[in-house]
Amino acid sequence: MDSTLKPTAVLMSGRLAGVVVAFAIPVVLARVLDQAAFGTYKQLFLIFATLYGIGQLGMAESLFYFLPARPERSGRYALNSFVVLAGAGALCLATLWAGRNLIAGWFGNRDLATGLPWIGLYLGLMLASALLEIIQVARKRFTGAALTYAASDVGRTALCLLPVLLAPRLESVLIGGAAFAALRFGATWLVLNREFAADLRPDRSLLRQQIAYAMPFELAVLFEILQANLHQYAVSLHFDAATFAIYSVGCLQVPLVDLVAGTTCNVMMVKMGEDIQAGRRGDALAEWHGTVRKLALVFFPLVGVLLVNARDLIVFLFTARYAASVPIFMVWTASFLLLSLPVDGVMRVFADTRFLFLLGATKLLIIVACVHWFLAQFGLLGGVFVSMLAVLVGKTLALARVKRHLNAGVTGLLPWASLAAIFAAALAAGLPALLVKESLALPPLASMLLSGLIYLLAYAALVGGFRASGLRRRLVSIVETRS
Repeated sequence: MDSTLKPTAVLMSGRLAGVVVAFAIPVVLARVLDQAAFGTYKQLFLIFATLYGIGQLGMAESLFYFLPARPERSGRYALNSFVVLAGAGALCLATLWAGRNLIAGWFGNRDLATGLPWIGLYLGLMLASALLEIIQVARKRFTGAALTYAASDVGRTALCLLPVLLAPRLESVLIGGAAFAALRFGATWLVLNREFAADLRPDRSLLRQQIAYAMPFELAVLFEILQANLHQYAVSLHFDAATFAIYSVGCLQVPLVDLVAGTTCNVMMVKMGEDIQAGRRGDALAEWHGTVRKLALVFFPLVGVLLVNARDLIVFLFTARYAASVPIFMVWTASFLLLSLPVDGVMRVFADTRFLFLLGATKLLIIVACVHWFLAQFGLLGGVFVSMLAVLVGKTLALARVKRHLNAGVTGLLPWASLAAIFAAALAAGLPALLVKESLALPPLASMLLSGLIYLLAYAALVGGFRASGLRRRLVSIVETRS
């Protein structure tokens, strides 16, 4: 476990440092650009995020398997991936350039036509360099990979923000981003030559192996990306850029959320995989329970703190111009509770990729079928509601699959007593925090710090009291008796 946790901690530290710095980009741009320009920026990077995930074709991730498995052919595998990614990037650039007016017409935003060639250039270079950190991780250069993650995000932040502070236009951000992507592309080529100089050449037979390995996973990724982003496209098509800016701020990506969920799930997969291989199905179930419990201990109070401070946080980060984003943010934040159930990790442990594919397709169909009605009934909130509905259905279906894989009953599927106690503590801790916030008219930052501190102290006291009282053991005993 030490051999797993140490590199995980090193990589997480590098990614965390970079993510925290890069979080400044939308915060600064919301102040520098007007609302319509900021909405256009969000639409451009929505297109980028979608194509970046799909355009990798599983080739970058395939190196995690092939480089350790066939080290004597590492250079060939790496260059194969680089060539495919560069080709996909060139295709994306050509498509966005040629279709810029058509895409702008779909979105009803003429300003997109100016930005799409730049975002296409940025996308093409970023796709070609997608394997930069992966190569280092696969070759156990964990410290180097962590430094690359951090340096990359710091460089991206600097080159995106400095031009726009000097010339406050959307084009300044895009030009700075393209300059950063060019530097990253150059760094990737240098790493390829440094690591694989003796064997850096393409190999068609090995490429066929990589494609056969990558395609099944890519199909699952395709549906996951589409269903995760479709609600934002629907809002973009129904509303103007300025309104989409309000929606996108409400769907704020909290830096720590994905990092904590992903890292914890990876560790769970390692432990569960060892247990399954050794035939210890009961230990695998216990590991699943422990992971769910740990994630709940983090995400339940995180949701509570964010809900208590929702208005202050949005106004502090994005100014009062985005106060209309607060209700969207509150609903969006509530969806973080479901991250306590890392069901995808269990599917991967059991190599159940077919079910992941079907699950992604099901969630996508739900959003396609319902998004128009939800937007018509609830306005901007409808986009978040339909996304949450799809995720909730997906988690429910996946839990039924986990139950089957782990041979667990309904009462034994989850640590119900612990989840109920943690939820109650997170809910109750919000009362004193809200009372203090409402009674003291403090500026947003001071209000968030004080109410957040009171919330966390109350939550810690409640969880500690729950453990000391032995109530959890009695609840578990009741559940076991009923089962």
